[in-house]
Amino acid sequence: MSNSAVSKTVRLTWHQKLKSEWLLVVFGTLTILLALIDPQPLSRYHQWLQLPTLAGLMGLLIAIQGIRDSGLVQRAAVGVVARAHSLRGLGLLLVAATAIVSMVLTNDVSLFLIVPLTVAIGGMSNLPVLRMVVLEALAVNAGSTLSPIGNPQNLLLWQHAKMPFLHFVLGMLPAAVVMFALLAAFTLLWLPRGSIELSREKMDGQTISRRLGMASMLALAGMVVAMEYDQAALGAAALLALFALLARASLARIDWLLLVTFAAIFLGLGHFAELPLIEHALDQFDFKQPLTVFLGGILASQVISNVPATVLLLDRTPDAIALAVAANVGGFGLAIGSLANLIALRLAKQPHGLRLLHLVSIPFLLVSAPLVYLAWRLLG
Repeated sequence: MSNSAVSKTVRLTWHQKLKSEWLLVVFGTLTILLALIDPQPLSRYHQWLQLPTLAGLMGLLIAIQGIRDSGLVQRAAVGVVARAHSLRGLGLLLVAATAIVSMVLTNDVSLFLIVPLTVAIGGMSNLPVLRMVVLEALAVNAGSTLSPIGNPQNLLLWQHAKMPFLHFVLGMLPAAVVMFALLAAFTLLWLPRGSIELSREKMDGQTISRRLGMASMLALAGMVVAMEYDQAALGAAALLALFALLARASLARIDWLLLVTFAAIFLGLGHFAELPLIEHALDQFDFKQPLTVFLGGILASQVISNVPATVLLLDRTPDAIALAVAANVGGFGLAIGSLANLIALRLAKQPHGLRLLHLVSIPFLLVSAPLVYLAWRLLG
């Protein structure tokens, strides 16, 4: 092959790589531009980077990759498919499981558990994987809404307001019920009718490494506990060292660019949210009004994601439940509304995932937002 042909191939490869990593390119560029336009001390960048969150994500990636490589996900998929009777029944089961797990183990952990299982099931049956992953992205948002520990914004608001656990749950209950009822109805309408068709040749011959599987399951549980007690960095470092010694091949298959992408998102959005222009614009609104908080939280989430939006509005509104409802509804709509949306699509690695998510999630936001507001104001 000539030098010009090699050069052309390299350029094409880099073009394809940049196209597939467009989110990293966009937020990396935003971070650099803001650093040039509005320079800040290193301490501010350290704050925006959210190192505990990145460490937790790294630990989860390591543990889940080990579980995938062990074959346990494929074995679990066989068990689930063997007991299912219809595509809609299986879909509703996966959606409900995703929502329930997100209440206890947070929305991102729920996706790390359910999405690989969904992909494995799709590999041996006619389950529409991308549709299911989109539904699961919506499900973690709906399910985690109910729990003070279901997602980062709820945890932040619950701790900031110092309210009882049950008080928070009851305050969020009307919103969560409306979200999940709409999601369940949409799941039944959107998934195709019919029974599950199995590919027997894909179900057989799965190699299982029980040692790697058990170690990875324990690693996942340990990482969740470490995150719960604010020791994410220590937990991630321990898993990195463990897998470097015992399962180096699993480390090589981890999606490390996902971590870099999230770092760029945190830096870019964190800096953007604290620009003087943004602060001045927010001063024009009265966030003591419930409708202003609701609409402001949703719109801010569509621009900077719901966790930074919560931080931005935290000291501007006296009603923690109002802001929590708004931030959770704001997780629907654009993919950036909730980082869980991006995690789901990245784990699934399905073509045209972002387009399908938006085709579903934006109408879902437009339908659910007024219904959630009415239910919250009337019953909350």
